[in-house]
Amino acid sequence: MDDIARNRLFMQCHFDEDGPQSDQDMGVTPPPLSKPEAGGLIELPPFDKGAGSAAYADLLDIRRSERVYADIPMTGEQLAFMLWSCQGIQRFRGANRMASFRPAPSGGARHPFELYVAVKNVEGLTPGMYRYAPLAHVGEKRAAIEFLGGIEDYEARITAMLMGQSWAAKAPVVLFFSCVPYRAEWRYQDMAHRVMLIDLGHAGQNAMLSAAALGLGSCCMAAYDQALCDQALGLNGMDEYTVYAVSVGAVKPAG
Repeated sequence: MDDIARNRLFMQCHFDEDGPQSDQDMGVTPPPLSKPEAGGLIELPPFDKGAGSAAYADLLDIRRSERVYADIPMTGEQLAFMLWSCQGIQRFRGANRMASFRPAPSGGARHPFELYVAVKNVEGLTPGMYRYAPLAHVGEKRAAIEFLGGIEDYEARITAMLMGQSWAAKAPVVLFFSCVPYRAEWRYQDMAHRVMLIDLGHAGQNAMLSAAALGLGSCCMAAYDQALCDQALGLNGMDEYTVYAVSVGAVKPAG
């Protein structure tokens, strides 16, 4: 069987077939809902969920992939809203918080992603790489991010990470989604990976519609240098690895 045929079969649903027992079925403790914070957290300003909102049909109509960004900083409020809309936790499920409900749907409420932010130009933030801390942003708490370090020669580094897509490096921020596969494998075993890719599309659409609601542009990218991205985010490429990137910022007027 060639690669194309294997990939076609991978896209098909095989939940009707008997597979190995999952760790959930065997009573294994579920994995954590998020990575622990390694350092101090930075709180972002509170945001109004109704600010800049538009009719849903209008958002669908104006959502486009935008690749030319104006030299205008994002606000902390805008970044906080973007992070919440992609991976924020609204409430927990189960007495032991085994799962979470978030704005973007996920198979089995597993939410196997972490969200990182390459910051070039956000009011009040030092340029560099950050990680969103969703467990610290529940209820009335403010969105919180963890500073991972600066990025030397920012535009060149981000361009290389994104396979030469230099326009993305000019955006105020680039969101990087990583996958922690065991969060979904714990429940779905070998069926988890197809489900996780579907979930990733949900998160990406949330990012683009949220950017549109804020009057910003965005572009989702599936082309990136796996090794460079994993290295920049401090990932080992097996237990956690990069799976998606989204540039976000004010759109530069044409002409």
